[in-house]
Amino acid sequence: MHIAVIGAGVVGVTTAYALAERGHEVTVIERLDAAGMETSRANAGQRSYGYVYPWASPAMIKKALPWLLQQDAPLKMRLPPTPDTLRFLVATWRFAQTPGLFDINKRAMLRLGSYSRQCFQALEDELSLDFDSGHRGLMELASDAKTAKQLQVNAGLLNELGIEYESLDAEATLEREPALTEHGPLVGSLWLPGDGTGDCYRFTQALARTCEARGVHFQYGAQVVDSIRDKGHIRALRLKPCADDQAVPERIDADAFVLCAGTQSRRLGELFGARLPIYPVKGYSLTAPLLDAERAPRSTVIDDRYKVVATRLGSRLRATGFVELADMDRRIPGSRLATIRRAIESRFPGAADFEAAESWTGFRPMTPDGPPVIGEGKRNNLYLNTGHGTFGWTLSAASAQLIAQLIDGETPAVPLEPFRPGRFGR
Repeated sequence: MHIAVIGAGVVGVTTAYALAERGHEVTVIERLDAAGMETSRANAGQRSYGYVYPWASPAMIKKALPWLLQQDAPLKMRLPPTPDTLRFLVATWRFAQTPGLFDINKRAMLRLGSYSRQCFQALEDELSLDFDSGHRGLMELASDAKTAKQLQVNAGLLNELGIEYESLDAEATLEREPALTEHGPLVGSLWLPGDGTGDCYRFTQALARTCEARGVHFQYGAQVVDSIRDKGHIRALRLKPCADDQAVPERIDADAFVLCAGTQSRRLGELFGARLPIYPVKGYSLTAPLLDAERAPRSTVIDDRYKVVATRLGSRLRATGFVELADMDRRIPGSRLATIRRAIESRFPGAADFEAAESWTGFRPMTPDGPPVIGEGKRNNLYLNTGHGTFGWTLSAASAQLIAQLIDGETPAVPLEPFRPGRFGR
């Protein structure tokens, strides 16, 4: 079967690999000039299989307004908000207020995360990919007793789902992450030993090269401008070079189509009759060379005060933060980077050379409820694998396998009801 995958971020490339491994002929269509150049480029470096959760959280809704008024708070919004931002916020509020939905979605995402861990382990056992991979766990800090109590509540669900964790007091936390000693308030932490790290961009590029060596065709610099449909099927796509709007559209025929286009999925979904209310949630990162490895985190540490994540990537430190609602504004305010740097230096002073850091901003494709969109579209041969929000790197290996299972008529390894494309209505 010839399958066209739209999008060459980490989700699209892992999907292409999963399909090629099953013997399908695969063409990947990407509007940019290489794989992994948008959201996958420099987002958070952790693969947080045990630390995934829905966006539409009742607790987050309660904190949203105070956060918007605090300078260093993790949530920001451009004022005045655009109509797209307001629609997304209204939908988020509606999902957050739906009784029981957050708990259902969190369980579903944690199960998907656990499956993704298995899929990544299998993939790494099979391939020798160089992407600063590590498996030394994730640690969420508690700076006060209230936060420590909430971590215990979170641990209850992990225990229910059989996800390995340890609740650590301050002393045990410092044994796991000795660089934290005497730097900032600390009551304890929740440690997830099964979580991993890795450079998503390097992984995506390396896996794309592996795909090409196995016959996958990548068509870069091409944008989908229309689809050709007939009796409930998509017959072909019409493409134009991104650099030449006057070019005659090229036709690409395929037996099935998989939409993995991240923040572009909303626009492209309309071409296929799929309603995908995906919003580009903006984030920032700094990637700096290590100055002193002994002062740096061993793996991934989440600072509860700033909601900033520090991840060791080989000889570099990746620091990420903020959830910003600003549509596709690519500007990088110095205040955002200053907050991220301040958060890291408050916990790991002297660890990294932030004067030599690379800054980045990108857009996470967020659904208003939070779970990604994984499943069959309205067209009989359309499949959707998009909307992973902040967890695309973490969940990519699992969602790729699930799409491949659906296309081959198998029962998915994880129940897909919470991820169904039709949950947003017409």
